[in-house]
Amino acid sequence: MIKNKVGAWGEVYAARYLRDNGFKIITANYVCRFGELDLVASKKGILSFIEVKTRNESTEIRPMEAVDDGKQERVRMAAKSFLNFTKMSGGMRFDVIEVYLDDNFKMTGINYIENAF
Repeated sequence: MIKNKVGAWGEVYAARYLRDNGFKIITANYVCRFGELDLVASKKGILSFIEVKTRNESTEIRPMEAVDDGKQERVRMAAKSFLNFTKMSGGMRFDVIEVYLDDNFKMTGINYIENAF
């Protein structure tokens, strides 16, 4: 339960960060048979498929490290499904947002990695 709460807060903070930085949120939590896309956003004609990884601020392992080859492949396949479903086209990329929270679920840091994979 607490893990789901951490992830949910991370996605809220990530979406806010994206909006504050000129992105338009297209959808959140797109689910298909291949997996889930945490956030899909666009800016300047580029569609970004964004994996959000949230950890406690005291973690010694970077959240990005959880986006292994298998996860990357699932995100790519989910992105293809999303594009087929929506008929959207154009430039695209795969990004990761690392969100760090304290014990009270307050954001203590955020790191946006464009073209992460």
